Amino acid sequence: HVQVAESGGGLVQAGGSLTLSCSASQILFGLNTMAWYRQPPGQQRQLVASINTRRGTTNYDGPVKGRFTISRDSAKTAVYLRMNSLKSEDTAVYYCNFKGRELTQPYDYWGQGTQVTVSS
Repeated sequence: HVQVAESGGGLVQAGGSLTLSCSASQILFGLNTMAWYRQPPGQQRQLVASINTRRGTTNYDGPVKGRFTISRDSAKTAVYLRMNSLKSEDTAVYYCNFKGRELTQPYDYWGQGTQVTVSS
């Protein structure tokens, strides 16, 4: 059973930085996408950034472009989110996600989430 765990959340002042980390408990064969989502208070979960592991391309939601950077390790078992110039509207629970397909079986693994609170 694959386990996914995030770390690195916390309380930070506006303008500050945080780096979130996320690891899978094993190598994921057929991995397609590693991503970070967030869920602000009272809102739905939304995509923040993603990496297409086959093409090596990245994608960012508009409000975080130029401030956040997603990266991964060479083994594709860990994904990171460097967050700079944080704003109060970045306050949310952040989740990492791994999607892919092993042979004919798709998978979609989520972490439990890590709280990021930005004080103004």
